Amino acid sequence: MSEQNEKIVVGKLGATYGIRGWLKVHSFTDDAENIFNYSPWFLNQKGTWVEHKVESWKRHNKGYVCKLEGLDVREDAHLLTNFEISVAPSSLPELSEEEFYWRELFGMKVVTTKGYDLGEVSDMLETGSNDVLVVKANLKDAFGQKERLIPFLEEQVIIKVDREAQRIEVDWDPAF
Repeated sequence: MSEQNEKIVVGKLGATYGIRGWLKVHSFTDDAENIFNYSPWFLNQKGTWVEHKVESWKRHNKGYVCKLEGLDVREDAHLLTNFEISVAPSSLPELSEEEFYWRELFGMKVVTTKGYDLGEVSDMLETGSNDVLVVKANLKDAFGQKERLIPFLEEQVIIKVDREAQRIEVDWDPAF
């Protein structure tokens, strides 16, 4: 997918709020309020990315509500209920060399410190105590594994993440 068409889901629009076109917002960002720092928002409407700008937003109870530009009545806003909120990667803040977004890890090759190819990162899980790499094993894995769950513990398990080589070096027993 080209960078221009790539979008990252950062939240979801909920039910309408009031009669003036406001919608509830469910943020997927670490700090929920950060969703309003990313602009513009894109909603996939019938297969086409439609750009929307947030006109206004506020806290409401334990969540947030927002008003999108051009939506002034409840009925128009209601049509966007349950739409995922996406942004272009360029609207996310740049990270330092040591930091990365989960999406950057997907597809990276995972190799042990002894050179054993464990497979590729297919997903990430948030467990509360630490994040976990989901590694889809190679078809001919010598240990018969189809998938491995590897804790994302920097320096203990994750030795090095090499963006350029698209490779993650881990201190991990391939039989586990």
